[in-house]
Amino acid sequence: MKIRVGFGYDVHALVSGRDLWLGGIKIPHTLGLLGHSDADVLIHAICDALLGAANMRDIGYHFPDTSGEYKDIDSKLLLRDTMKLLREAGYELGNIDATVAAERPKLNPHIPEMKRVLAEVMGVDEDDISIKATTTEKLGFTGRQEGISASAVVLIEKRKG
Repeated sequence: MKIRVGFGYDVHALVSGRDLWLGGIKIPHTLGLLGHSDADVLIHAICDALLGAANMRDIGYHFPDTSGEYKDIDSKLLLRDTMKLLREAGYELGNIDATVAAERPKLNPHIPEMKRVLAEVMGVDEDDISIKATTTEKLGFTGRQEGISASAVVLIEKRKG
């Protein structure tokens, strides 16, 4: 069995007038993330980790923010298509370990629903997805509530055949 590991990282600014989407769910908050798509930093970090593990470049290569096709797109669709690319290349997810850094809102109550939605989109078991939430102790752009970041590490396995 061949296994590969990938790492992904994403950041988006918090702004008024946008919905806050994280882990494929809409979270009640006074600010949302700014981006060409719905700006779901968690899904974007996971996509980058998956694509990197399979040596398939990054999310911007496959889903460029210069394309009108992806304007305001639901990032769950990008994740679904990323999984399709991986499976076509003969890979399957082993597991994901992800962390979201945000001062507010508090994310821990939303993690079970994020895991459920992501597992459904990816066609994997919820147990294969770990999501953690942290703050930056009021330091940096995250601490000043100017943005949210996410990182993800994934393990993928090459299917035999």
